[in-house]
Amino acid sequence: MTYKAPVENMMFALDAIADLTNDCVGGLHSGISVEDARGVIEEGARFATDVLAPLNRAGDRIGARISNGDVSTVPGWRNAYVAWREAGWNAIDLPAEHGGMGLPTRLASVAMEMWTSACMAFALAPVLTQGAVETIEAHATDALKRLWLPKLVSGEWTATMSLTEPGAGSDLGLLRTRAVRNDDGTFLITGAKIFITYGEHDLTDNIVHLVLARCPDAPRGTRGISLFLVPKYLVAADGSLGRRNDIRCTGLEHKLGIHASPTCAMSFGDDGGAVGWLIGKENEGLACMFTMMNKARLYTGLQGVAIAERAFQQALTYAKTRRQGRSPNAIEGPSPIIEHPDVRRNLMRMKSLISAGRALAYAAAGAIDRSHHAPDLEAREREKELAGLLTPIVKATCSEIGVEVTSLGVQIHGGMGYMEETGAAQHFRDARITPIYEGTNGIQAIDLVTRKVLRSEGKCVQNLIAHFRAIGEEAAASTNSHIAISGTAVIETINALARATRWLEEPHRRQDELLAIASPYLKLFGVAAGAALLTKGAIFAARSIVAGKVKPVHHDALAVAAFYAANIAVEALPLERVVTESLARPMAISEFAL
Repeated sequence: MTYKAPVENMMFALDAIADLTNDCVGGLHSGISVEDARGVIEEGARFATDVLAPLNRAGDRIGARISNGDVSTVPGWRNAYVAWREAGWNAIDLPAEHGGMGLPTRLASVAMEMWTSACMAFALAPVLTQGAVETIEAHATDALKRLWLPKLVSGEWTATMSLTEPGAGSDLGLLRTRAVRNDDGTFLITGAKIFITYGEHDLTDNIVHLVLARCPDAPRGTRGISLFLVPKYLVAADGSLGRRNDIRCTGLEHKLGIHASPTCAMSFGDDGGAVGWLIGKENEGLACMFTMMNKARLYTGLQGVAIAERAFQQALTYAKTRRQGRSPNAIEGPSPIIEHPDVRRNLMRMKSLISAGRALAYAAAGAIDRSHHAPDLEAREREKELAGLLTPIVKATCSEIGVEVTSLGVQIHGGMGYMEETGAAQHFRDARITPIYEGTNGIQAIDLVTRKVLRSEGKCVQNLIAHFRAIGEEAAASTNSHIAISGTAVIETINALARATRWLEEPHRRQDELLAIASPYLKLFGVAAGAALLTKGAIFAARSIVAGKVKPVHHDALAVAAFYAANIAVEALPLERVVTESLARPMAISEFAL
């Protein structure tokens, strides 16, 4: 169950695929060098390996506990959190004017991957805090920013995203939590929320809930939702804690995985109303909350990559030490199971999927960085749209990678993988939530097809497809056989994506048709993006080798891209057929008797 952060692979993905060096040299991140980035990552790797990883197993076995509404985290959790916060890790890419480091989101993404690989249940708390900071920064009044942001940025206080209600699920238009304005401009919040990650805990002195609620005269549906800042403890003007707000935890959910993360049922206003402050304008809360959700969705995708990395490392170690049967080339047995071709194929599939997911997530983080720091408004808007396009692809693709890879990890362990004592099952259980929360992957597919692909007459998608095709054409023309194979696969895959996209864009498409094939289309997009980005990395690696800057990670990049091309990119053509042909065949979805 040990974990070692793959620093070289992370640095390679940042450099070769997410263009961190180019952006630093080009002045996008003034005062930051690649050496600085490596130093941050190496220090984070030590913390993840030495402090967080040892907590993971106990966190799963013991879990969070509740007594009289008070929630206790696992022994050692609070000490680790305090050390993590005091080291400044919460503030990596948060705004400097409120105490953050202001470093690239790409570095924060690498750090979040490490925290999650080491201990996923621990890493869930800062995901929401950092998203809340961005939401308050973007939409709250200056007075609210001054009062709440410094301690949220530092990690002294944590935050939650309080959306889901009993019976509402993903349909926020059904929520019933109420907000009534007081004479002093505050609001009294009453209602119940469920599935609130770190809604109550003992890590910090205060918890800031960002709560969706309705004002009395609000329109029905999602158009009538407002966003409120509702703290566990009220705060005086000097930042000191006052009385406890009318909020309580009514229970902890009993979950398949992430046992150490307290998933809470929360009650607001049992004694008259919890005091809250409006963020943004009335009835525009959903738009404000999407600021928080977008980063949470990027990090949810990274959770899939991270837990897959942890499962791969454990499966690889097990495969090297577990002896069973005689491999084809062995003189005598039993052989280490890594010498059996099917086990090696599974390990390579795990490694290739992780590399593709990491590339995709870091590339999206790079688009976020450029949307904030590009030199002109047009470039910033273009990168913002690209980041918006990539977000649902990252969330869905990478979370599904997490489930597949952790499942393969159990398979490689064989019967012992199904036993809890090896820990392989924990990774699978922990990963399974990622395609569900922060918007199910079906919702991500709907967002991609109905909002992102068809926005701006599809220009953003067409530009990305053209970029991917250019990578494939460059690789296909290479004299390096590994790269040429990858390039040919990219061209085939991107052509399949382009044809499927044209099918979506045909003017006579009905809404039900688009929704029926949204998920296979998203999967096709993820497969194609993985092929293109891994091939981009392979081209970078080949140039480095020719220049004499040879590292093991460069040979890895060539092998991973070639394996992906031969074994995973080939899934694109059947997915294209599902998108473009399945509804034309007899017995379309609506005709099946269910």
